[in-house]
Amino acid sequence: MNPVKKIAGAIYAVYGLVVFILTMLVVIIPIWIIGKLPEPRRQHILHPVFRGWMAVFLQLVFCPVKRKGADHFKKGKQYVVVINHNSLMDIPVSSPWIPGPNKTLGKIEMSHMPLFGIIYKAGALIVDRKKEESRRMAFSQMQETLSMGINLCLYPEGTRNKTDQPMQPFFDGAFVTAIRTQTDIIPGLLFNTKGILSPVGKFWGWPNKIHFHFLEPIPTKGLSLEDVASLKRRVHEVMTAYYVAHLKELA
Repeated sequence: MNPVKKIAGAIYAVYGLVVFILTMLVVIIPIWIIGKLPEPRRQHILHPVFRGWMAVFLQLVFCPVKRKGADHFKKGKQYVVVINHNSLMDIPVSSPWIPGPNKTLGKIEMSHMPLFGIIYKAGALIVDRKKEESRRMAFSQMQETLSMGINLCLYPEGTRNKTDQPMQPFFDGAFVTAIRTQTDIIPGLLFNTKGILSPVGKFWGWPNKIHFHFLEPIPTKGLSLEDVASLKRRVHEVMTAYYVAHLKELA
């Protein structure tokens, strides 16, 4: 890498972190108060707050979001939204730019972070992946979330993609939940977040436009748990094909 760009990228990463912390301090008390409200009222109020916060943050770090396919979300319907995961930059984009209130499945480690943990717990279903009971409870919580009229925002790869492949293999959770609740799946594809903040290497970043595309809903009506593997394979193929086909033009 060019030495000048290397230094500039390190400065940008520090700048981005400082901006995130400063904007977080502005919203943390309102979010803490809203977080005490019962569901689903909590998410209906939190979603526009998160969206406003992240809109300001991403503009200040020169990473505007261009969304496509939001019309696939129909009023009065809930969806399991499955999104590719390339970077920590996915988090400020995913949930706020999904149309309507939604909750994600979050690692318990994130909820222990000072200050940010308060925000994280307000908008996420917390799971301790090391405990089987917690993982079982997560399924019940996801189904309950959908029954309250709230979308789910899930990363079926399980963790950030640090490979050279377009997408990692998917875990079953999102698809088991979608089938059990007979909820349509909407694939979501994020572009350019890996270039903004890489999942590997040193603390370094570079601004870029983020594209967030939603694809047509994939129905689960009539499917049983025996269809989890085929549904997972179908969604993976659809997302991978779209990602590969549009990656260069959106870079």
